[in-house]
Amino acid sequence: MKQLSIVNHTSEILLVEATGVLGTRETKVLLPSLATTTTIAKHASVFTFSTPAQRGDYEKDWVAVPKVYAVTLPRVLGATWKVVDLPSGCPWTMYRARVSRKHHRLLILPRRELSSFLAKLPDSLPLSSLMLPGTHDTMAFYGWPISQCQSLATPLALQLQSGIRVLDIRLAVIKSRLIAYHGLYPQRASFQEILTTIHIFLTASATCRESIVMSIKQEDFEVTSPSLFSELVHEEIMNGPGGRDMWFLENRIPKLGEVRGKVVMFSRFGGEGAGWEGGLEGLGIHPTAWPDSARSGFTWQCKDTLVRTHDWYNIPSFLSIPEKTALATEILLPPPDDPPFPTLAISFFSASGFPLAFPPTIARGFGYPKLGLGVEGVNGRIGRWLLDMLSGQDESTAISPRFTLSRPADASMRIRGWALMDFFKDPQDNGLVPLLVECNFRGRRKGEEGWL
Repeated sequence: MKQLSIVNHTSEILLVEATGVLGTRETKVLLPSLATTTTIAKHASVFTFSTPAQRGDYEKDWVAVPKVYAVTLPRVLGATWKVVDLPSGCPWTMYRARVSRKHHRLLILPRRELSSFLAKLPDSLPLSSLMLPGTHDTMAFYGWPISQCQSLATPLALQLQSGIRVLDIRLAVIKSRLIAYHGLYPQRASFQEILTTIHIFLTASATCRESIVMSIKQEDFEVTSPSLFSELVHEEIMNGPGGRDMWFLENRIPKLGEVRGKVVMFSRFGGEGAGWEGGLEGLGIHPTAWPDSARSGFTWQCKDTLVRTHDWYNIPSFLSIPEKTALATEILLPPPDDPPFPTLAISFFSASGFPLAFPPTIARGFGYPKLGLGVEGVNGRIGRWLLDMLSGQDESTAISPRFTLSRPADASMRIRGWALMDFFKDPQDNGLVPLLVECNFRGRRKGEEGWL
């Protein structure tokens, strides 16, 4: 026998019918935001999910036709979790995760529109209380295996449509123009091309209420003066698509309503802010310190907000993946001392190191780790951590020895911050981003974090 825990994080009552290898059937009722733990036959993998029929006006004898979806759960051989392939039009997202050899978990979430998920959140939320998925070295599509951090199959436009809201743009000056670079490798995209893609996204009717945070960093500081670089960034922004109106350039953490349809500048350049209106106060969010590859992380102040940052990227080898994952996820939870002022967590899931820790290896891992034939990457481990956190349970109520209901503990669970990833669609096709987006809708209490 194998135990399957099913967690219903939707707002609907779900009926689940499990079919065994001998045709046996078992039906369970999943109440909204309740977890159901039951025992199923070892080889049962076909399930039917439906919503109960709803009656309308009894005088007219009207009955709503229930939604019915047949689902085959994927095997998780060689992995710790997988995204469930669902029928077209299914309003849910499902994940199957391995708890132990004889215990698996199925997490059911509402399907969010990733291209416009911020439109569903209130204007009153400060960006510090959001979970914003991001990409480290957003434009680093070339230079495998040392400099490539994103797949060629995920260009900037697709990243934005996939829910990425924090961009890490690294630039160098080539023939008096700004070009995307990572280290010594040119990335074949101009800053103007990047701005054009963003402007199209932020002015489209379906996504005009979104907001993007853009970190800009100079890659050629050894050959180009910081003042010239800053001057060119200013010039290309002001004269580029959308111009000044597309940007939020104040040095503070804004509320979502202030920056809909805009790019929030996060300047990791600028020196003294010469040439910018207001100097450093007109360079957007401007870190006061950024220690290089600080293992234990660091903090800095942005007006009334304490920014907690994890950017330990230079790890010794792939053997440091577990430690890297633990540090990158811990910072996304509320600080233990619960300070009486806002905090913002910025976490880089990315890392590399020569010769046994190139970015693809760290993000994706290799082999079949659950079989002892490989190493699970950072992305896979963080996905497992998110699934565990989103499936957290308390207040268990035993219905019978084989049937238990429990209420997830997401009322007290807050996963917040800006999380930047390499190869963000791996190890499962865009499996991480929906989990990060879902954190925005969990652990909210009226009157806290700006929640209405």
